[in-house]
Amino acid sequence: MLPLQKFQDFIRKHSLFKPEDKILLAVSGGKDSVLMAHLFKLSGFNFGIAHCNFNLRADESQRDELFVKMLAASLDVSFHVTQFATKEFAVKHKVSTQMAARTLRYQWFEEIRELGQYSMTALAQHQDDAIETVLLNLTRGTGIAGLHGILPKRDKLIRPLLFLSARDIAEIIAENHLDFVEDSSNQSTYYARNKIRHYVIPRLKEINPGLEDTFQHNIRRFTDTELVLQQVVANLKEQLFKQQSGKFILSIAKVKTLNPQHLLLFELLRPFNFAEPVVAELLASLDKQSGTAFCSPSHQVMLDRQNLVISPLNEVNPLKSQIWIQPDDSAVGVFDRQLLIHSSTALQYEKHKNKAYVDADKLIFPLVLRSREPGDKFKPIGMNGYKKLSDFFIDEKVPLGDKDFIPILVNGNGEIIWVAGWRQDNRYKLTEATKRVSVFEYQ
Repeated sequence: MLPLQKFQDFIRKHSLFKPEDKILLAVSGGKDSVLMAHLFKLSGFNFGIAHCNFNLRADESQRDELFVKMLAASLDVSFHVTQFATKEFAVKHKVSTQMAARTLRYQWFEEIRELGQYSMTALAQHQDDAIETVLLNLTRGTGIAGLHGILPKRDKLIRPLLFLSARDIAEIIAENHLDFVEDSSNQSTYYARNKIRHYVIPRLKEINPGLEDTFQHNIRRFTDTELVLQQVVANLKEQLFKQQSGKFILSIAKVKTLNPQHLLLFELLRPFNFAEPVVAELLASLDKQSGTAFCSPSHQVMLDRQNLVISPLNEVNPLKSQIWIQPDDSAVGVFDRQLLIHSSTALQYEKHKNKAYVDADKLIFPLVLRSREPGDKFKPIGMNGYKKLSDFFIDEKVPLGDKDFIPILVNGNGEIIWVAGWRQDNRYKLTEATKRVSVFEYQ
């Protein structure tokens, strides 16, 4: 008999789906997925079958596709099939054949799930697959998430056979005389997973015949440990992170108090896609000079005096080109803000860091709005002498990550009129001789 009750109990225990949900089954034609299809049918669940033909085993691939098509027909359920040029995809994207097949199938499963309005996609992975995944992750290097291996439910993927071992499945298939097809590549030791399956796990079972049960207990502990770590990291994020203008600020002094330091900082930076070696290098550089930066595929973290400043990479580069301002312009966009411009005959001003009141008769158009440049200098209001813009930023303690995002308003003669949001140039302030006023407001 099929283990129907255990199957249904496992689904309920892990809340994999509701009885009325429509489920997409990924079926290769092997023992595991064939058993899963029969269990779904016997349970009376609403489901369809999806099959990927990777065209990697010549006639055998076509045989598998035909078998699964016939299986779907015999179970009277919808059948979805696709064929991939897997090797060509692997070459084009410079990945292994296995990685290419994995990428292609998961993308396609999700497309079919959405198009067919299926609630979940079911994969026929079992306890041995979970053991192989943990061992493979340990061999390649992993964080704590890699130690729990395969979970019963993650996002829109469910694995309702994780209560069975490979031996259990083989025995059930034989006892119930269920037809299946054998994938010859499963016997090959070319792939790393198969080496673990054929060489490592049999030796471990000699030491511990109950390896599957032991790993299930271990996986549960690892999963619980990960949940505890996630709670700790979530609390740390609330305590340590400050958000400012789309950037995240993290105190270096507080980073130094983390314990264990490497693990917790890695988890804090993981949402920004920083790899462990980069985190290790960052920790070794905490006492280096400001301006030292480290990058992930999506973000930069910079040492800025007493803080780590995390910025999206698409915001790290300063203004690429100059913005020209003509006499009739009333507003121009810069970064994620606007510079508003209007004229006045009232010789009065409001003391506000985001507003500049300029003697209009001294303006030479077109004006230029740009980022800082080497050698920039100006006469800060209240001073008669020049000051390098770089020294001004240091004196004002402007964060390193902000310096390239401060617009510099420049007159047609090349003189700086205003360091927007910080200081106006003394040469362009209002005087008793001023007749017209140009007001610039950085919003």
